[in-house]
Amino acid sequence: MPNCLYVTLGCAKNEVDTDRMRALLNEAGYGESEDVAGADVVLVNTCSFLASATSESIDATLDLADEVKSGVREKPIVMCGCVPSRYGDQLVHELPEVSALVRTDEEDDIVSVVDRVLGLESRRVDEGGALRTIEGASAYVKISDGCDRFCAFCAIPYIRGRYFSRPEDQILREVHVLMEGGVKEVVLIGQDTGIWGSDLGGGRTLAWLLRRVAQEVRPYGGWVRVLYLQPEGMTDELISVLRDVPEVLPYIDIPIQHCCERVLASMGRSGSEDELRELFARLREQIPGMVLRTTGLVGFPGETEEEFQRLLDFVQEEEFDYTSVFSYSREDGTKAAKLPNQVSEEDKLDRAQRLLDVAEQLGFAATAKHVGEEADVIIDGVEESDDGVELVGHTWFQAPDCDGAVHIRTGEAGVGDVVRVRLVDSFCYELEGELV
Repeated sequence: MPNCLYVTLGCAKNEVDTDRMRALLNEAGYGESEDVAGADVVLVNTCSFLASATSESIDATLDLADEVKSGVREKPIVMCGCVPSRYGDQLVHELPEVSALVRTDEEDDIVSVVDRVLGLESRRVDEGGALRTIEGASAYVKISDGCDRFCAFCAIPYIRGRYFSRPEDQILREVHVLMEGGVKEVVLIGQDTGIWGSDLGGGRTLAWLLRRVAQEVRPYGGWVRVLYLQPEGMTDELISVLRDVPEVLPYIDIPIQHCCERVLASMGRSGSEDELRELFARLREQIPGMVLRTTGLVGFPGETEEEFQRLLDFVQEEEFDYTSVFSYSREDGTKAAKLPNQVSEEDKLDRAQRLLDVAEQLGFAATAKHVGEEADVIIDGVEESDDGVELVGHTWFQAPDCDGAVHIRTGEAGVGDVVRVRLVDSFCYELEGELV
């Protein structure tokens, strides 16, 4: 059977979608190539969250087209994901290099699309039999898609549609398959994980789901992490699960975007500085030793220097362990794109750098605080260096792929092993450890 090359751009949710398509194509008998030369078809899963991400996705597609030496029709390129979902049919004429466009809600039909562009007889596969491929010790699991918030700066609802929860039986089956395949940590993700179950009825909540997932991973000694919680989703029930269920990591990711009530209201978000301070104080009181990650958005239309300074002070005083920093991007079709008092690119760049400086100062210090501790580390990879073999992994306070890693220079272990490590040194967000 022909070979597919998979190229994924954007966030972890896109990684999950690519993996789902890979599993379906594997089930249909397709092979996989690591480069264009060995591929019969190229699948590009695109991101369109920001204008810059859209440009990157299109540029990457065109670069791949340039690599196809014998002509794109003999080695077709299939563009999937957010860019086709956002821009639809207008891409047909603008990107003749692309043989097929696949929206996010069409990806489960990827086998018939690839069959068609390769001129093969169209087939259907058992979608239930092709859940995921398993690579590495950690795996992202989508528990929802879409979003109903319609924040003024965000195009996600227009790309992925209205919010919907995945049924728990699908989630638990996927988690079971991953754990059976050797995965040690599942990371639950979605556009708004905190409201999972609100559209399913029966009183289902994220806390209820976390308890069920914890039961599924417990026999394997697995971990459960949940990302992208909104402040309103931090219920007492959820807090108790994060505190009391050993398999659920006390790692809380709450993207605040801003702290000023006027700016939040203009963004179409709720909350105020006092409410956020009260929330984080409550979390610290009820979950001692937890880790906090957040996101700050600077340069939103109308944001004054004084309001930015309040955000800067807020982040400094709250001492978040990890803070992602974004400058506002004027996205076509969003409410904020039409707002007056757009902040200049120069001011946005300056504010983003100042907030990033504070975020890094706090993040580096938070990482260094763990030096001297012992912790379980999941081994994610084994690398060759000038000094020999190095084990690379992450521990409970590091989300995979975004929070730094633990480097272990001596000892033997394989990918997926959980080892006890003494943390002996730090550099930026990285830690050095020794096997106990």
